[in-house]
Amino acid sequence: MHVTIASTAALAGLILATTFADGQALQTTSIGKHNDFSCQPSANHPRPVVLLHGLGATYYDDLHVLEAFLQIRGFCTFSLTYGAVKGSPFLGGFAPIDESSRQIADFIYEVHAKTVGYSDGGGKIDIVGHSEGGFQALYVPKFRDGVAALVDHIVAIAPPTHGTPIANLLSLSPPLDHDAGLLEVIGCAACDQLSIGGASVVKLNDGKAIVQPGNKVTVIISNLDAIVIPPKSAFIYEDGVDNISVQDYCPLDIVGHISEPYDVNIWNLVLNSLENQVGRKFPCLVGVHIYKYIFTNVELRSAST
Repeated sequence: MHVTIASTAALAGLILATTFADGQALQTTSIGKHNDFSCQPSANHPRPVVLLHGLGATYYDDLHVLEAFLQIRGFCTFSLTYGAVKGSPFLGGFAPIDESSRQIADFIYEVHAKTVGYSDGGGKIDIVGHSEGGFQALYVPKFRDGVAALVDHIVAIAPPTHGTPIANLLSLSPPLDHDAGLLEVIGCAACDQLSIGGASVVKLNDGKAIVQPGNKVTVIISNLDAIVIPPKSAFIYEDGVDNISVQDYCPLDIVGHISEPYDVNIWNLVLNSLENQVGRKFPCLVGVHIYKYIFTNVELRSAST
């Protein structure tokens, strides 16, 4: 699918509109650049943010719009495509969870090492993940040595914290969902491991705390998520966790699982968490999927809840 200049400009306008809607000024960092280690963060957002995509996705197609929103707000952001396998080298998230977690941990170590001089960041980073990326945002600090000590905030968007039916996971990559032979060739160890009773789900929920000391966690869901079901199975009931449904703030939001990283209301919930402002109100965009805006230039009208 090709994005026209007009639709790209429209998307930029949307991001800028959401930036100014609450009166916050535009703060320029390395907007539009990928993994720019020369990025200088704003004083209000000194911690670098690592973004983790979902299953069958890449750093770009899942999170680049959310990443641009954060960059415009003055965050320095970093992302990678993790968990690619031989049969599908251009899509991530299929590899075994432990294998991907090592790759993610190495990337976090790299980001920390190259950004430790950020002023007022306390030498910490934040992690924002969607779907499998949300699961990894919880899993990596718990099981990869030294990562938890480098992390301040974790924002997990629709993570399969307690597993979800494997058919739902396969549906995230339609070719796998409809071609058992292709699934056998490519392989999707993560699909099985993130299913209900899957090995990685059992490991994460081993009776010991998911949230590690010094980490603050926000779990964000949509009540209309049809992939992670029931949606509230993503929640973590531990100290230091804020569990949020986007419909708590924007009752008319109809966003589903795949579109969550493109949902302006979810962007604002992510921003609230990273700014220690969970519960802060913001103007809602009601009943519109951002995909529709990007590719058909549908006009969006903001409404306040």
